[in-house]
Amino acid sequence: MPRLYLIACFILVSLVSFTQVKTKKLIEFADQQYNKGDYVYAIDYYQQALKQDSNSLELQWKFAEVQRAYKNYVVAEEYYAKVFARDDAKLYPTSILYLGLMQKQNAKYPKAFETFKLAKRKYENDKNNYLFKKAVQEIDATAWVIKNYSDTLKPLESLPDEVNSADAEFGHTIRDNQLIFSSLRADSINSKEEAYSKNYKTRLYSSQINNGEFKQNVRIDSLVIEKLNSGNGTFSIDGGHFYFSLCEDEGYNYKCKILVTNYSKGTWSKIDTLGKEINEVGKNSTMPFIAKMNGKEVLFFASDMKGSKGGLDIWSADINGSKIENIQNLSAINTIDNELSPWYDSTNNRLYFSSSWHFGFGGQDVFYSDYPFTKIENVGLPVNSPANDQYFFKHNDTIYLSSNRLGTRYTKNPTCCSDIFVKYPKLKNSEIISSNTIDSLNSTTSINIKKKLPVRLYFQNDRPNPDSWETTSKLNYMSTYKLYQENFEVYKKEVGKELNQNETQKKILELDYFFKNDVDQGANDLIEFTELISKELASGSRVIITIKGFASPIAKTQYNVNLTKRRISSLVNFFHEYNHGELKNYLNGSAVNGAKLSFEFVPFGEFSADQTTSDDFYNQKESVFSKEASIERKLHIEEVTFEKGKQVFPIIAKNYVFNAGVRKNGETISSEFSVINQSDEKVTIKIINNESELTLFPKTFSIEPKASLIIPFTLNSSKLKGFNRKSFQIQVDGFENQLELFITTEIK
Repeated sequence: MPRLYLIACFILVSLVSFTQVKTKKLIEFADQQYNKGDYVYAIDYYQQALKQDSNSLELQWKFAEVQRAYKNYVVAEEYYAKVFARDDAKLYPTSILYLGLMQKQNAKYPKAFETFKLAKRKYENDKNNYLFKKAVQEIDATAWVIKNYSDTLKPLESLPDEVNSADAEFGHTIRDNQLIFSSLRADSINSKEEAYSKNYKTRLYSSQINNGEFKQNVRIDSLVIEKLNSGNGTFSIDGGHFYFSLCEDEGYNYKCKILVTNYSKGTWSKIDTLGKEINEVGKNSTMPFIAKMNGKEVLFFASDMKGSKGGLDIWSADINGSKIENIQNLSAINTIDNELSPWYDSTNNRLYFSSSWHFGFGGQDVFYSDYPFTKIENVGLPVNSPANDQYFFKHNDTIYLSSNRLGTRYTKNPTCCSDIFVKYPKLKNSEIISSNTIDSLNSTTSINIKKKLPVRLYFQNDRPNPDSWETTSKLNYMSTYKLYQENFEVYKKEVGKELNQNETQKKILELDYFFKNDVDQGANDLIEFTELISKELASGSRVIITIKGFASPIAKTQYNVNLTKRRISSLVNFFHEYNHGELKNYLNGSAVNGAKLSFEFVPFGEFSADQTTSDDFYNQKESVFSKEASIERKLHIEEVTFEKGKQVFPIIAKNYVFNAGVRKNGETISSEFSVINQSDEKVTIKIINNESELTLFPKTFSIEPKASLIIPFTLNSSKLKGFNRKSFQIQVDGFENQLELFITTEIK
């Protein structure tokens, strides 16, 4: 054998051996960081190992796990999918369940629904196992979400930089005009680091509130205990004591106990721990909240102490002087998953908490249960989201919430870390959609209208007026709906082509269910909604209906925007032609009683569509006839504003959506909106912007009567990809309503 050949073989074997040793060391070090809870560091080393061995199933699994811990749902979903595709839940049985959970937290609800059904089949040999029970629960929960979810509601506002940062913030309470919150931050701040990195500890902070403005936060050093984490603060009824959590790290799976300190005029002193009855040895007791219930001072808290159903449960205990009595598990609301962050509304005898088990939109949703805690309700949108929503509390009718939803401040991972969000009471009907909201309002026609919301209306592919670039249509919605009814059998026939019998039957059943429960229901809802609108107009109200339009992604982007405008036009035609022109005087402003019906149009086109929906023209059973494509072709009526006996909201926009079209990643998008003051008085407006990529100027300014104003903006696309929709709101001094404007773009 030639000497050079032997030398080459030796070098190759040596290189392979060296690479294997290096990869092993990288994985060992990454494992150590993961077990310590240093997820950023672990991700770095797992990525280096993946460059050496990208086909390692074990390494792909570990990378999926660390990304889930880091709350990077997009990357975690990608790697769980890779593991399950290769392993089929044999070595890693939880891969299919976690895949579904990540799809759910990425708001891919139809896909998550199918994944959970597959997970159920994988686990059905052991129906007492947690995995089977969780899969069954998530099937029902995700079906509920598909029916109730909307991503077009006005988002909550994030508190300013004086409170929130690129790290993690969790709101707890307000006392003496100061917000008490905790934050997971490094001892020495490095702007390139992010929470879940080395040297991070949770500490308690306060931010003084003066005239509604939050001042720069200050760490509460009196409650800092080195090498331990502190958070979750609540005051006693008389304000003389402050209860909080003190926690040890176990890879960010904290082991906590509840402490109490004296409080007086901004000073904390004499820290004591509660007894073993609350802080059971080896268990995790945390998230205290003090409230008055049935005439008693009650401590609510979360714990996995003996008697818990699973994970953390919500518990309560009576406080009688220095004694803790009547400790009990609130078993009616607790589950085998985690129930967290209790907050009790003493005025309405209502307990709010977060849970990952009950029917929710994401990982942790906020729920409520009225005393004696027998029925559980989801608080609704937009308080809840596909992410983790926790630490709900109210102060003076303002809602505070901690969430890692899209829109938080971040440096690397957009869902890494929680910000504190707020929902002020002065909002129009984009508020929480829940029975709680509805029941708290007076019984009037306008409230019955709100009960009908949202109204969702669906269209055939490329209807009305197919193969047209026009932005208006002469058809009205009911005409398009009847044509859809007539052609529905064609959709059922085409959707199952070239599939086996079982798959064909499945696709047809899905489509049939969609048509009966969504398409038909939407048309019925529209008739009932319009009857109520007619009654409200007859009472003298000025009514503004916001119509949002959507399209499936099969055609070109600009074509879909124009198609959406035609769909909106068909709905406006319906109102003009309703009941032989009954609403015409209201629409043209000539009604004797001064009532008026007008519209705001928001044509999103495909920018809000599920981008996993097929856009393949040559695979029309998926891109045209499937339920997934059909559900994207729609109009939403989600917002209705009523003005009665008061001045009309003065600001209108020439266009509510700016479509930037297709742009390159990193390109700066600059343009402007034009708004008009339609009133006879000078008004002052304020811009509310919660989008980190969006820059607007100025923030506050005045507009003369009947004058228009240009609002320039720039959008930084460097962190964007695919289809994007960004928005900001305009507030006017003295008015409750807001105007919302949108920027849409596709980033290649």
